[in-house]
Amino acid sequence: MSKAAIVILAAGSGSRVGAEVNKILLDLGSHPVIAHSVITALQVPDVAAVVLVARPGEEGAIAEAVTPVIGDREVLLIAGGEERQDSERAALDVLRPRVTSGEVDVIAIHDGARPFASVELYQAVISTARTHGGAIPGVPLSSVLTTDLKPVEGTLVGVQTPQAFRATALLAAYDRGGNTATDTAAALADDVVVRAVPGTSHNFKITWPEDVRAAERLIRGS
Repeated sequence: MSKAAIVILAAGSGSRVGAEVNKILLDLGSHPVIAHSVITALQVPDVAAVVLVARPGEEGAIAEAVTPVIGDREVLLIAGGEERQDSERAALDVLRPRVTSGEVDVIAIHDGARPFASVELYQAVISTARTHGGAIPGVPLSSVLTTDLKPVEGTLVGVQTPQAFRATALLAAYDRGGNTATDTAAALADDVVVRAVPGTSHNFKITWPEDVRAAERLIRGS
């Protein structure tokens, strides 16, 4: 039976959040931000591979941040590129043999700067993508914090990650000329049916200083 693969993008920066380091390396409770995303990904059932994409030159720092939470599990750490699309392409190149062999049928792509995505959300987007072709978490506009706004199934919603897609369709989209869209779901809109699943306001992306403070409050439970 085919399994899913999870790609975690960690090739951003700390410029807008006001940090001197990549924001995913900031401490959040007992672990750095990126470690929270990795912990959750490793808890998702029936996952064949977890690929962590670092900004070139930061592989050592990312490895140091996540090694304590991995245990005996395997996480493939690779270097990404200048743009999000370049980082996605690097991860897909690593996963291609598992896709062509049939081991992996769905790939979920997640922003490592969203540390509060749940196992249940991963399961929802993977299952929906397996059935329909693609899936994205969406939240009502009143719940949007720092997410992008996109029209999904005729309704304007805040779009989050993880986003999941049938692996063969995702590879084909890149192979025919590459993904030039800033949103992966937009790049596959003509290839698969992309369905929205319920997201949550807690699954926000750490982008601004106020996001860091909100994340710290969530970790403290206050």
